[in-house]
Amino acid sequence: MTHKLWMISTLIALLFSGCAQTAPALGGSNVNGANAITGETVSIDETSYGNGYNSSTDGFNSVYFNFGEYAIAPKMEATMKANIQRATSANAKIKIEGNCDEFGTDEYNYALGLKRAKAVKDAMVAQGIASANMVMVSFGESSPVCTEPSDGCYDRNRRVDMRLVK
Repeated sequence: MTHKLWMISTLIALLFSGCAQTAPALGGSNVNGANAITGETVSIDETSYGNGYNSSTDGFNSVYFNFGEYAIAPKMEATMKANIQRATSANAKIKIEGNCDEFGTDEYNYALGLKRAKAVKDAMVAQGIASANMVMVSFGESSPVCTEPSDGCYDRNRRVDMRLVK
């Protein structure tokens, strides 16, 4: 009887450990200054743009990502150029908000949102925008702009939004 109990316990332990999912590594601290975000910065503006939507404000445009990815796609280069031009003339800190669709664990989506925000920040720094003028935050899957169960809706939620910190 003890042998059967031991085998069942081991099988259950193996079953649960095989289901664990780990968040991707970010490497280094990517959230410098995230606690310094203050002011009225949360608003959704569903005006037509690019993929048909723009959740960013203050003259910035949302940057969209492919499923599970955080590299800026070639189709977003014009959007990034426009955002860099806008950032050049900004007289305030810029909040870069990483967002995800609902797929994946909370931890995975939080990490993916940070990676997306960091990719946008790094691209802007490479074009001369001061790193000290930007802060990053990840909302993971908690700030969707669309909740319909459709591919188009999921695409809208895989984004980075940008706002001025006022």
